[in-house]
Amino acid sequence: MSSWSHNCQEVSLVFKEKYDVVVIGAGPAGSSAAYEAAKRGLKVLLIEKRAEVGSPIRCAEGVGKEGLEDLGIKPKSEWIANEVKGARIHAPSGDYITLEASMAGSEVGYVLHRDKFDQYLAKMAVDAGSELYTRAMAIGLKREDSEIVVRIRHFGNLYEVRTPIVIGADGFESLVGEWAGIRTRLDPKDINVTFEYRITGAKFDPDYTEFYIGNEVAPGGYVWIFPKSEKEANVGIGVLLSRVDSEKKRPKYLLDKFLKEHPKYRGKVIAVISGAVSVSRPLEPSYTDNVMLVGDAARMIDPLTGGGIIHAIISGRAAGETAAKAIEKGDYSKRSLKEYEARWKPRIYEKLLRNYLAKEIFVKVSDDVFNKIVDALKDYDFSRINTYELLKAIGEKYPEVVEELSQYL
Repeated sequence: MSSWSHNCQEVSLVFKEKYDVVVIGAGPAGSSAAYEAAKRGLKVLLIEKRAEVGSPIRCAEGVGKEGLEDLGIKPKSEWIANEVKGARIHAPSGDYITLEASMAGSEVGYVLHRDKFDQYLAKMAVDAGSELYTRAMAIGLKREDSEIVVRIRHFGNLYEVRTPIVIGADGFESLVGEWAGIRTRLDPKDINVTFEYRITGAKFDPDYTEFYIGNEVAPGGYVWIFPKSEKEANVGIGVLLSRVDSEKKRPKYLLDKFLKEHPKYRGKVIAVISGAVSVSRPLEPSYTDNVMLVGDAARMIDPLTGGGIIHAIISGRAAGETAAKAIEKGDYSKRSLKEYEARWKPRIYEKLLRNYLAKEIFVKVSDDVFNKIVDALKDYDFSRINTYELLKAIGEKYPEVVEELSQYL
């Protein structure tokens, strides 16, 4: 961990000198962790580097209905922009298949007002007893006497607070893991670079999210359209970083090209978002002495779809619960925090690993194969969905496609 000279505020008029838990990042994972810890009576500090929780938005804003229901989160009109019936997956040929929401992945069901959703979760954490500070950036960790000293920059001043447990919820660019000695670096083949426009004034089908696949459309990724209404949608693209080998493979160039070829989606751009997302296996381990990583910081993004809100909340809750147990025992060691993985792994690990393997196949598939798969399945009854039935349906029309796919299985 880092070391530094003591030029911080001698007495903080902002933060307490010590907390049971410090949570770095107030997205869905961080706020969920803070809530679970605070409701169990822990003294929790939740810090967010941005001026406002949930803003700027860096997300397509989709989330599955079943995922929220499983978490016991009831939809609120204040943070639901639109409810969709399902998704359409478009092949390069122009053919598409339609999936109902329950079949379409963890980010299809609702299109959120993501800023309002994040603020809702943060308010739950505050109402449970957490202290929340915005414009508060963690700039380093230092281990002292079996505890962690967290250095925070807040309105130009530097502060130090002590805690036995840090929960890193600082997203894709996470520094908490690096400071704590957890290996978080990613291979370019496990990163999608993204670019998105929020567009108004066009005509969108509010009942369906749209996904466009193809090596010319979005190498190693896809174009998405998440409708917030009939006239407004998030229109974005994710491209595998390892495929960005020229200016014409950059996500903005490809998205602009897509919109020229699909003029019905063109309208007034009211927001622009760019970033990156992991499409890797989840981190293992996602904890060490005194520290747990949650959500995007722990690479808990679905590698096939890029969705991560549900996984973030699951991991955040698991970390908050584990922190409370560790405080009760007075043991903050790696051995004690191992319980964190025992809590989140049974719920999402198998799915994340399975979809990582599916992503590895997806990025190798040619446009010709994409076209044949969609053509074979466009009249398929997806209520019978399983791998055997899918391959059987494809094989009846294109046996050579099943033969090609089998080399990756």
